[in-house]
Amino acid sequence: MFAVYFDDMINKRQPKPALKHDIAEIVPDTTALKALAHPERLRMLGLLRVEGPATSTSLAKRLGLNSGATSYHLRKLAEHGFIETAPELGNNRERWWRSKHDMTVFDASEKSGDALEAGLAMSQAVISQHMEHIQRALGQYRSLPTSWRKMSTANDIVIPVTEDEAREVSKALMTTLRDANARYPRQDAPLPSGTRNFMIVLHTFPFPELSSLAIDDNEQ
Repeated sequence: MFAVYFDDMINKRQPKPALKHDIAEIVPDTTALKALAHPERLRMLGLLRVEGPATSTSLAKRLGLNSGATSYHLRKLAEHGFIETAPELGNNRERWWRSKHDMTVFDASEKSGDALEAGLAMSQAVISQHMEHIQRALGQYRSLPTSWRKMSTANDIVIPVTEDEAREVSKALMTTLRDANARYPRQDAPLPSGTRNFMIVLHTFPFPELSSLAIDDNEQ
């Protein structure tokens, strides 16, 4: 439903512009995934991607951490290829860091053993961060102009499909979002007047059986 509405909205309001930028991706290995699954590192990487380069001091203030811990997490992110220094912004006193990519891509569907567990741990960390963003957005809803309130949604839909149909729907949704991401300004660039970063959280999965929920409740 979202993909159809979003494409239709774009087509009615304006012609599709040419791609403004490529989407740089990183596909981390198991070791890198384990490093990134730390919640503070995920938050730091997210801030660098959305807000642009920053120092360990500024990130520490944003996240309520001490600068020593922040510097350690930044070095770990750099060690595994997620971020890099921005020497043109630095000085003799403090180092600036920037993200090397727009998106982290990992697929645990065909993994097993340690690689599967790393993928699941990363998924759990990402879902937790998504919930933080959603709760924060809800807390700020009252202060939004009415026009932006109308852009905030909370919807879900359950569709009976085959594996091939589920793959087709998921691919169509992701293609729409990736195309939109490439068409509009980079999220860490200075935004034109009237523009703000707009977050879309996408989760697709086989509907969990109620019997599984009952088992989990009994085990607690």
